[in-house]
Amino acid sequence: MLQIERYEASQIEEIITLFYNTVHHINAAHYSAKQLQAWAPPEERASKVVSWQPSLEQHNTYVATQDGIIVGFSDMSDEGHLDRLFVHKDYQRQGIATALLAQLELNANQLQLSSIYTEASITAKPFFEHHGFHVEQMQQVERQQVSMTNFVMSKLL
Repeated sequence: MLQIERYEASQIEEIITLFYNTVHHINAAHYSAKQLQAWAPPEERASKVVSWQPSLEQHNTYVATQDGIIVGFSDMSDEGHLDRLFVHKDYQRQGIATALLAQLELNANQLQLSSIYTEASITAKPFFEHHGFHVEQMQQVERQQVSMTNFVMSKLL
């Protein structure tokens, strides 16, 4: 049974592993190997643990678990910036992202936000559109001197 719970600092390693595996397997459908390497370089795993911990702790961060396994996570700032939403590569299309998004939207309503926004990958864009987000603009972002397309998307609440 899927459970959505608040993030705990002890979950950081499993979350980082989920992120890397998801980017390199699921996003490979829309991004080149060079882009995936720039987006989630394996040599940055240890530094990502350190750099992500403060924002995950400060944001409204949730973890989806199933049978004791972290199958997804998401986080949003108090200003409504949905920063990360990733589902385990082996648990795609099971309603996990939808459940995480619903929790973030509940938080946004509690914070009395009028909208939320994100920068969605090519892979995630259809999911967000299905859930009422609209593309504000397509943009090119650069990571390690490699350009990648994503979409600034927002949703009125």
